[in-house]
Amino acid sequence: MKKFKTLFAVMTLVSLLSTTSSAFASEDTIREVFTDAFYGAAIGGLVGGALIVFTDKPADHLNYIAYGAASGVLAGTAYGLAKSARAFAEVENGRVKIAMPTIMPELVASPSSGQMTVAWKAELLRGTFN
Repeated sequence: MKKFKTLFAVMTLVSLLSTTSSAFASEDTIREVFTDAFYGAAIGGLVGGALIVFTDKPADHLNYIAYGAASGVLAGTAYGLAKSARAFAEVENGRVKIAMPTIMPELVASPSSGQMTVAWKAELLRGTFN
């Protein structure tokens, strides 16, 4: 029962942070990351709860829900950061932002052999110039 109370308190805290994060953020990036982390926790908790069905004594394996929620928070946060960050350094409205770049695969054809190879591309600098 104590684990359930702790899990409930953590989920409540995360839901409050995801709804009030726009007051602390100058843009929607932090809100988007919190939202993705919250949805990841919810989905991970559901998957962990579903895995309990396949155990012999479900009451002994309630920690699957916590492990699923924790994994979901990590995966959701990573997804939110990867989705929101596009370039390593971005110049916007005279401000420089540093973030983790999105790494994208790109097919490149070799002119001599005609073979297709995969090249990994990441934007290092992005800006708008008026």
